[in-house]
Amino acid sequence: MRDDSRLKRSAITRRSVLATAAAIAATPALAEECRIGPPPHEKGAKVWMDMDQVELDAAYDQSVYAPTGGQYAKRIASNSETTRQRLGAPKRFAYGPTPIEGLDVFPARTPNAPIFVFIHGGRWLLGAAKDFAYPADLFVNAGVNYVVLDFIHVDAAGGDLRVMADQVRRGIAWVYKNAASFGGDARRFYVGGHSSGGHLAGVAVVTDWSKDFGLPADMISGALLMSGVYDLKPARLSARSKYIKFDDDMEQSLSSIRHIDRLRAPISVTYGTFETPEFQRQSRDFAAAVKAAGKPVELLEAPNFNHFDMRESLGNPYGPNGLAALKLMKLA
Repeated sequence: MRDDSRLKRSAITRRSVLATAAAIAATPALAEECRIGPPPHEKGAKVWMDMDQVELDAAYDQSVYAPTGGQYAKRIASNSETTRQRLGAPKRFAYGPTPIEGLDVFPARTPNAPIFVFIHGGRWLLGAAKDFAYPADLFVNAGVNYVVLDFIHVDAAGGDLRVMADQVRRGIAWVYKNAASFGGDARRFYVGGHSSGGHLAGVAVVTDWSKDFGLPADMISGALLMSGVYDLKPARLSARSKYIKFDDDMEQSLSSIRHIDRLRAPISVTYGTFETPEFQRQSRDFAAAVKAAGKPVELLEAPNFNHFDMRESLGNPYGPNGLAALKLMKLA
């Protein structure tokens, strides 16, 4: 009976710590240093770096550090609808044989314009192109074709991220090869992604486009990697493994930090100081590794932005990601 009481007290203590730390995470003075998890005397065995399982799971769960994520999701969906009302419905193209393999194009107002392909996030589980139309105003007004991909969710892919990555790469290849069909200039071809889409964009920039697709090896002119994951090892150790069937091949082949030798494009890596400690570290470590390899990279830390703020800022020409996109394309 006393053992049961101890277990209940421990569970209550952990829940209390998580709730209190979630509130503290929103306090500017603590920003990057906030760590959600049990106090030192209650920590379990280390699972990744200095984190126990509770801390690591929280570090890969945006809802813990930014608990109003549902409101953000509804807002970008409604903002995307008003964007379509202003710009008109996008052109819809199929890039593959299954119904999900399609993409939306918001064309620039002038021909032979640059192209920006966006890969949405959503924990590899959620998201649709229609809800990520909201940045189109920024790109179209800057004279850029804005393209947003649809692709399979990992649960529909049997837990295999390789299926998602394959669709994303084929979608990017289709846009490059068919740029003229919507007035795009394939010589100015940019990609970007946020969160799990940042992970997939990272995979895209280390793809051997010549070997795998018969396209120019340097076809990507630049990439904007926003709040992404570039090493799957810690994600594999986290609660994400409940719905992703990680294996050694997946971890190795889809960890872009391990394939920097194939990187041909300049990249910008961004994150917010109110993001989880792991999403911050992943961005810093990836940018540092690219720099150490002697390849062009810019790291942007956005003070006082959480994960969902960073996503939304892509639609703002003065926000960290909107401005970074314009700078990357030399349009700022």
